Amino acid sequence: MAFEPPQRLVRALGETAPDGDDWLEKLPEAARQAVALRELTVERVQMPGGRSSLVVLVRRPDGTPAVLKLAPPRARPESERAALAHWGGAGAVQLLDEPPVEGVLLLERLHPDVSVRSLPEAKALLEAAGTLRRLWVEPPGEHRFETVAERTGRQAEAMRATASGDAGVSALVDAALAARTELLTAPPERRLLHGTFRQSKVLAGERMPWLAVGPDPVVGECAFDLARLVRDRVEDLIASPSGAATTRRRVKRLAESLDVDQERLRGWTLFRAVESGVRALRVGRPKDAELLLEFAGWL
Repeated sequence: MAFEPPQRLVRALGETAPDGDDWLEKLPEAARQAVALRELTVERVQMPGGRSSLVVLVRRPDGTPAVLKLAPPRARPESERAALAHWGGAGAVQLLDEPPVEGVLLLERLHPDVSVRSLPEAKALLEAAGTLRRLWVEPPGEHRFETVAERTGRQAEAMRATASGDAGVSALVDAALAARTELLTAPPERRLLHGTFRQSKVLAGERMPWLAVGPDPVVGECAFDLARLVRDRVEDLIASPSGAATTRRRVKRLAESLDVDQERLRGWTLFRAVESGVRALRVGRPKDAELLLEFAGWL
């Protein structure tokens, strides 16, 4: 079978590829080797797929359905492996036993086309928040996960460099960086976080109704994780005449439902929205940037 990467993956990785990166070129052969090593039967490549990995629907030698996932080093697949192993299937997709190969994960099969985004908005937020709560556990001892301070520190440097030529963007960046500085002063807890949680990262399963997939794990306070969920369906929020008020209600409702400080959630939502918006500007996605920065302005 030909393991051609979906165009969505090609475009996304092309935005962030360092000079000389040849992971996409080597991907078809790496996928063939991964399938052969595990004696898997390939059903199909998941389309349109994700933005950081190739996802292949397969069956194991005993006929059990599974998912084979291949990701480049910059997507931190070994960090994902460690987080999934630590969660042990509690709230997240189960990591299956396999010969460990760097950049290759064998996972339990969920329903890849059914996420909580298929539910009405209020129900989707409720189910997503409930799933997220189960992931917030103590990190393993001697862990090597990136911390919130480390990740946002790298992002802050890129934000400053990108926003220097636009007064409106610079003002939002200044506000986001000030919020980050204050939030890092005294974080209320230290948990293992999903890192990139949103509704589309919660899929229907057989073991449990909903399970999280695709973590980019980080260690820090829970409000950082929840912040990305606040802006889910941002295009609908921007299109609504009551979008700003809806956003503020969402911050309040999510904070109360998960026992997170409302102001800390608002601060991290601001930082993450501005960071994403500035990154969209940097890689040439002005429409996405406009949505995200308008949303950030409501906070």
